[in-house]
Amino acid sequence: MISREIAEKSHMAVVMRVMSIVVLCVFPALSYPAALLDKIVAVVNKEVITWGELYRTMEFETANEMRSLSDAEKMKIFKENEAAFLERMIDMKLQLQVAKRLDIDASKDEIAEAIEGIRKKYAMGDEEFQESLKKEGFTLEEYKKRLAEQIILSKVVNQQVKNKIVISDEEIRNYMANSQGTEYRVRQIFFRKPDKDFDKGAMEAKAGEMLQKLKNGESFAFLAQKYSDDPTARTGGDLGFIRKEHLGREFVEVLSSMAVGSVSSPFWTEKGLHIIYLEEKVDAQNATEFKEIAMRKLLDKRFNEEYKIWIRGLRERAFVEVRL
Repeated sequence: MISREIAEKSHMAVVMRVMSIVVLCVFPALSYPAALLDKIVAVVNKEVITWGELYRTMEFETANEMRSLSDAEKMKIFKENEAAFLERMIDMKLQLQVAKRLDIDASKDEIAEAIEGIRKKYAMGDEEFQESLKKEGFTLEEYKKRLAEQIILSKVVNQQVKNKIVISDEEIRNYMANSQGTEYRVRQIFFRKPDKDFDKGAMEAKAGEMLQKLKNGESFAFLAQKYSDDPTARTGGDLGFIRKEHLGREFVEVLSSMAVGSVSSPFWTEKGLHIIYLEEKVDAQNATEFKEIAMRKLLDKRFNEEYKIWIRGLRERAFVEVRL
């Protein structure tokens, strides 16, 4: 059975995954046409989502990744992604409705703790924090409301999905038996080489721009989603865990000199140009560590499956009308 320690770590991972989207902006809030703000873009049971709410939420959740873009560039990206983001908002609205029925809420202490954690992360005093919110276009009460929603989402997902998952010792043993050797958790930004003549210098210059953006603090996952030619772009370039023997020679050579958390220089394969981020490395010879990682990987896989089933069930039982 899943151990209490692993369960607690897993619970915190879910909290951090949900809370990781709650970041502080460093640019003034975008201004939107007043006529659009109250336009209803979706109905979820008896609640509505307005155009203004959709764009405000996109602005809130992508602030850190897009801090270096101009207002025009941000609006272009928002427009391209508004349909997909609306689907996410509908899912969030359904989950918050479940939480309300179950009397799941966020306490003032939990919200205060979350704000304190954000302030510490960005080394901001109270005045700096208030000023950042002002620049961002959020009042403190609005910001607290959004934090509360993220805390509630984390709680309801844990109660309805995460805490119901059990991983058996047999599953762990089978996983470990079939996963001997070194494994790498890798993300990549990939520029595909055209079939015919191509400008190698231009491709390398494009990769160099990506590398500079990463050095400036932009999110690898966000850049992969926006620029990568690989199918994994939609998941932020996440290739998952790959066994060493299943990797190409070029990848093995690059990864052998990388530390966990580092980004590679651009490198060529016969398919194109790659930039990779080493998210995690697992050595099966450390049995205790490997068992813990096996548990986490199995738990994550099962969670993703069960979460999708749960959300699909909420959708099937709900009245949802998209007007975007």
